[in-house]
Amino acid sequence: MWFKHLHLYRIHEQQLLSPEQMAVVLDEQRAKSLGNADARRLGWTAPAGRLGGGQLLHEIQGHRLISALRQERMLPASVVKEEVDEQVAEIEASEGRKVTRKEKTALKEQATEALLPRAFVRSQKIDLWWDIERQLIGVNTSSRARAEDVLDLLRETLGSLKVTPLSTQTMPIRAMTTWVDDAASRPADLQLGDNVELKAKGDDGVVRARQVDLDSDEMQQLLESGRQASKLALSIEGQLSFILHDDLALKSLRFGDALIEEADHTDDGDDALARLETDFILMAGSLRTNVARLVEWLGGETQREPSA
Repeated sequence: MWFKHLHLYRIHEQQLLSPEQMAVVLDEQRAKSLGNADARRLGWTAPAGRLGGGQLLHEIQGHRLISALRQERMLPASVVKEEVDEQVAEIEASEGRKVTRKEKTALKEQATEALLPRAFVRSQKIDLWWDIERQLIGVNTSSRARAEDVLDLLRETLGSLKVTPLSTQTMPIRAMTTWVDDAASRPADLQLGDNVELKAKGDDGVVRARQVDLDSDEMQQLLESGRQASKLALSIEGQLSFILHDDLALKSLRFGDALIEEADHTDDGDDALARLETDFILMAGSLRTNVARLVEWLGGETQREPSA
């Protein structure tokens, strides 16, 4: 149940449905198997899978957990091209003429339609954490585009959803650069890891460093040349470690040993559903606290209005 990545969004003026109402609207958008003509589909699925009895919503102590299932048929472009090339060759040989671009486009559409039902289906479950007290949403995916897709599904499910990416007064790239450059500027409970990505302002490319001493002279020289930290491994007082990105995404999340041990020692009677909910509420509580601290260290949250 432990999230690996987090894209954060601020909710604006959202009418909160009761758990019962929420369960009904989620069920209306429940994930279904792809039809033969479907290239992709996104719908809600049970966070606990088959062991959860089909339950789509878990709400515990002001936190909600829902999960989307993304299904996509994998049809390589090379397979379609090979089919089209064969048809083009047959037409040109039998009719003694060149196939036009318009005809090739039509042949490509026909080949895609014919091959799609036989294509392999790849499925991905994407979890969403909703802090209903703080009006914050976090989506567990490494891709910003995937997170936006899940929010679009939630918007369609609820009828409306006004959200903006969480943003702070101090840009993450500026704060990360300062933290690497000046040890005295780092908050007391914040420790640097050994992973950093440095971007140049011009066209000098990107420097990626792993398992390095970020306080080394070499690192200082790179910063003095004008590079800025666009990704930085951080740890908050042993509670949570992650790689902070310049868009405020948190990736490669790892929760503290004490929290994991607390979850392991909780008596759930070998009940898979109880285990999921225990892990979720411990994780959600940690995320609520530590996201708030990170935002504070970045100068506080900016006030952004959602676009129409």
